[in-house]
Amino acid sequence: MKNTGTLKVTTPTEREIVLTRVFDALTKPELLKRWFGPRGWSLVVCEVDLKVGGTWRFVVRGPDGTDMGMRGVYRVIVPPERLVHTETFDDFPGESLVTTVLIERGGKTTLTATVLYPSQEIRDAVIKSGMEHGAAESHDKLAELLDKA
Repeated sequence: MKNTGTLKVTTPTEREIVLTRVFDALTKPELLKRWFGPRGWSLVVCEVDLKVGGTWRFVVRGPDGTDMGMRGVYRVIVPPERLVHTETFDDFPGESLVTTVLIERGGKTTLTATVLYPSQEIRDAVIKSGMEHGAAESHDKLAELLDKA
């Protein structure tokens, strides 16, 4: 288990990573371009067809010009509490299943994202990549954006 700032990262099973973060609010999907990705990275492609069976495509660009692309399909959408989608990276093997749950209590929203990987080997490779640091920065950016709203 890792706690990166206020993002809690756990590995409850051999094939999962769970990211949990508490937010004061989480509301507008069009804000993705303002917060998605680590500091210094920008979301240069943000295509979202938010419906069951709809697709999404993101490309984040690093400060050195490196692009990292990802895509998926929405499987479950229960606003404002649950979202399930697939996630595949352009340059990384395997498709994962991401289940995001939002729970509001006392004026704050807790976001818990559970990522199920096809194997423990792929999950472990993701952990070794340092993904939690980029995810933590991205969530910090979201919190900062929401604090300004």
